Amino acid sequence: MPGMKIERSFCGRRWDLAACDEDKVRAIVQAHRLPAVIARLLVSRGVALEEAADYLNPTLKRLLPEPFLLKDMDKAVARLLSAIKNGEAIAVYGDYDVDGSCSAALLSQFLAQVSTPPRTYVPDRLKEGYGPNAAALLKLKEEGVSLVVTVDCGAGAAAALSAAREAGLAVVVLDHHAAEHAPPAVAQVNPNAGGDTSGLTFVCAAGITFLFLVALNRALRDDGWYATRPEPKLMDAVDLVALATVCDVVPLVGVNRAFVRAGLAKLNTLERPGLAALALVAGIKPPFTPYHLGFAFGPRINAGGRVGRSGLGIDLLTARDAAEAEPFARALDSHNRERQALEKMILDEAIVLALAQQEAPFVFVVGDGWHPGVVGIVAGRLKERFHKPALVAGFEGGANQGVMGRGSTRSVPGVNLGAMIRAARAAGLLESGGGHAMAAGFGLSPDQVEPFRSFLAEAFAAGEVLQIEPLAIDAVVSPGGATMALLRDLAMAGPYGAGNPEPLLAIPDATVAFADVVGNGHVRLRLTGSDGARLDGIAFRAAETPLGEGLLKARGGKVHLAGRLKADEWNGQERVQLHVEDAAATGV
Repeated sequence: MPGMKIERSFCGRRWDLAACDEDKVRAIVQAHRLPAVIARLLVSRGVALEEAADYLNPTLKRLLPEPFLLKDMDKAVARLLSAIKNGEAIAVYGDYDVDGSCSAALLSQFLAQVSTPPRTYVPDRLKEGYGPNAAALLKLKEEGVSLVVTVDCGAGAAAALSAAREAGLAVVVLDHHAAEHAPPAVAQVNPNAGGDTSGLTFVCAAGITFLFLVALNRALRDDGWYATRPEPKLMDAVDLVALATVCDVVPLVGVNRAFVRAGLAKLNTLERPGLAALALVAGIKPPFTPYHLGFAFGPRINAGGRVGRSGLGIDLLTARDAAEAEPFARALDSHNRERQALEKMILDEAIVLALAQQEAPFVFVVGDGWHPGVVGIVAGRLKERFHKPALVAGFEGGANQGVMGRGSTRSVPGVNLGAMIRAARAAGLLESGGGHAMAAGFGLSPDQVEPFRSFLAEAFAAGEVLQIEPLAIDAVVSPGGATMALLRDLAMAGPYGAGNPEPLLAIPDATVAFADVVGNGHVRLRLTGSDGARLDGIAFRAAETPLGEGLLKARGGKVHLAGRLKADEWNGQERVQLHVEDAAATGV
């Protein structure tokens, strides 16, 4: 790396500058008249010359796949078409997270526009757990429902769906979670199910639901359904697909980039009453970015399922006007503040336990009284702090009370915790479990904690010793080069998120002119370059970490820094700020 070679940073990581073929860079610059920094970013991320146009300007018109590429799409569409035409009572069974809420809102609003509004059902996170359960499905049958469509759940609910089938209740599954066996349903539209060759494994449940609605809408049109009624405008719902895509942390590649780009444009109009009300209580305004989706809208919608009422998210997203949306938004904001307080308390305890496991290739912490609604967030914080897979489980009533514990995982690239969870469940070491490679959930009894820990240790020992991922640097800049113009250039390669992270920049030999702790353990910095140019920086929640300690000790000296540039508004002036993710002493 020009000017520096980092083998061990304050966070204990090696820094690697992304390799780049300069001939390919020049070809993209010439063909698309792009700034060199953008061309270099595209090349380093594997974007070919012929792919650059779609990458920089992803549109649904060009990138939306044919829905019937998905296995069972024809069966699912045929069953819904029949139910709509015959006036059957339909129920939408969702999940309590953002992806589940958005998926359920998408489907329920569409059905309400073309026919009778469906019954919506979201299980209580604490009492019923994740996914369809037999009692809930049979209750819907008793209410007169003849068809249930599960969204963002159902792929692993074989027992519950078998009970539904025996009772004469038809079920269509729209999901994206991997499962070992096909559920006993009329149809399962799931790119991560066996036999599906669509290649859409990276699309979240809301994206799958949107594709299903494209196909169903086409079938209704061909059948003459819209001869006497208006046809829904599906693009009005793309804001929900964007929100779910970002919050479910699926890769921002292919059609997902188009979903987010189009969804942000729609969201900026704030035409959806629920999101307009949520923006108001959150104190944010357009133009919105993936950051707002993931860290302002998403946590509040999630808070209903975590510490409040599970159906609040759907209620908000389907609200018809501001008056209806406002109380839902305020309730979710209140639940989010409660969630934040719980998270801080549990995280403090979890860090103490995790520090005793620093030599292990993973972190697995368990606590009495830990609310299951925040264990996933705590797992994410531990993964960020220790740079390795984290599993967190809580026994809300105390393990000695014999209650079931609820756990969540967050992984790092190369470690499929979802597969480990499913294997442990199959071995009888967990009561329940499933999810993605990077994020999964599980349930266990108190006497399963240590056998599960041993299972994890053996699973990790069976492979190579997990190494801390090196920090991948996209480019090197100086404080003087970190300008608003550079930010605007970098934005061209967005939207950024999972699978397309914001560019990570290295700033070598910067003088730490000022460093102090502010707010909730953040380290604020003022940096200067060799030419006297200044750049403000901040390292969030770093004060009591090796990163924060290293920065504070470096006052008046020089360090190398790695971080992401953000626009920051101060006293009406927009400026550039470096969000520091790592740093290293000069000469290391």
